Amino acid sequence: MNRSGAIKRNMIVFAIILTAALVFLARPVSAAQAVPIPNINVGVGNADNPAEMSASLQILFLLTILSLAPSILIMMTSFTRIIIVLSFMRSALATQHAPPNQIIIGMALFLTFFVMAPTWSQINQNALQPYMEEKIDQEQALGNAVKPLREFMFKQTREKDLALFVKLSENPRPKTYDDVPTMVLIPSFVLSEMKTAFQIGFMLFIPFIVIDMIVASSLMSMGMIMLPPMMISMPFKILLFVMVDGWYLLTRSLVLSFQ
Repeated sequence: MNRSGAIKRNMIVFAIILTAALVFLARPVSAAQAVPIPNINVGVGNADNPAEMSASLQILFLLTILSLAPSILIMMTSFTRIIIVLSFMRSALATQHAPPNQIIIGMALFLTFFVMAPTWSQINQNALQPYMEEKIDQEQALGNAVKPLREFMFKQTREKDLALFVKLSENPRPKTYDDVPTMVLIPSFVLSEMKTAFQIGFMLFIPFIVIDMIVASSLMSMGMIMLPPMMISMPFKILLFVMVDGWYLLTRSLVLSFQ
């Protein structure tokens, strides 16, 4: 009986607390202290003068450039070759998720920043700083910014790939590099980078394939058919890669391949 009475009292107390909470929450909003809420409006209105219209167009142009920044970083820089080669290196080692994707992408990004530093320095010196100081207009700044990127891409693009996209675009045959449109140069550059990256990847696979063949032949000769050769060869691959300081050689070769 005492236990039953205690349970009933607890239920009554809980009901009173719940009722008080509902009454408190149901109070008028005006009784609570007013909390300032920011008001953000995005709209389209009439410009009072041409300067306001020009500023709005500049903001729209900058937002468009920022939205295309990932594509510019991937397709118009050394990032494509570096990320493909690093992925091939991980596949050749057969380590699956080591190093993880975050490390591979981060390393590729910082190597891209290192390789592209001279190009971006020219863009900053010839396009961004003069434009910020209002020495040149927006069109001149864009032309000055694209020129160093075009020079970099032309150095890494094969003439065969460039001729392919010039033919596909049905444009007149350019006489100089300045006559090649940027929209033709970009896919040509990407195609050349992919071929170069796959050539480097093939060279990376050769020593590790030799290790796989030696381990598989040794297991077959010992009659250990049920033992996966990959389980035995992977430690030897890692040992070979560490002994020759593989990451140093790979990074050095990647950076020098753009010079």
